[in-house]
Amino acid sequence: MIKEAFELEEKKCFAYGSDEPQYLLLQPEGERGQAPEKQPELISSLTDLRFLYIAFTVENWNRDLSPWKAPPVFGNEPFGEGAALTLAFIREKLLPHVRSAYGIGADLPVILGGYSLGAFFALWCAFQTDTFRAVAAASPSVWFPGWIEYASAHDPSAGYIFLSLGDREEKTRNKTLSAVGDCIRTQKRLLDEKGIDNCLEWNPGNHFMDPELRCARAFARCMDVLKEQSHGDN
Repeated sequence: MIKEAFELEEKKCFAYGSDEPQYLLLQPEGERGQAPEKQPELISSLTDLRFLYIAFTVENWNRDLSPWKAPPVFGNEPFGEGAALTLAFIREKLLPHVRSAYGIGADLPVILGGYSLGAFFALWCAFQTDTFRAVAAASPSVWFPGWIEYASAHDPSAGYIFLSLGDREEKTRNKTLSAVGDCIRTQKRLLDEKGIDNCLEWNPGNHFMDPELRCARAFARCMDVLKEQSHGDN
């Protein structure tokens, strides 16, 4: 059983899971005072599949997970355009390190996931590279200005995309955030039209209810589907 912390490119990282994983799970995290153990433990409670979960800290959430600049939606902090650099860190630094440190082959399926803007980042990454076999996007920020237009004009490369949303998330007075329900329904339709295996799960509550459990369900579902897909190919 692997359970350790390490630092890479001044980012705190945490590894938790099997030393003989069937899947590699990656997730950006905000700064934490302690290792994010609860979520991988929840994932373990939802599936018998073996995995290695890697969380890495993101210094500036709005800057480092946003694909392009956008004005503030809440508070006074605008969104930056650091997603490309974060994706480069994953592909060029984090994945090579994890594969070398834990003896993981390049053919092991990688699932990128997250919550809120982290989920939106994971979804955007699916449109940039075929590195990730699946994306676990729990309550993704698909309201992000310009996203639906981008998703309409581009095709993702992931083999499976999991989407979820709380059934009260669109019930807000914030005009931008209130569009999230229509946006995620549109995102689901676009994936269907492009022939991408996907699902949209509705959870009870608002955006802040049970984020770790929602993420755990997303990761577990992605692993289960990839297993089903691999059996179908045989």
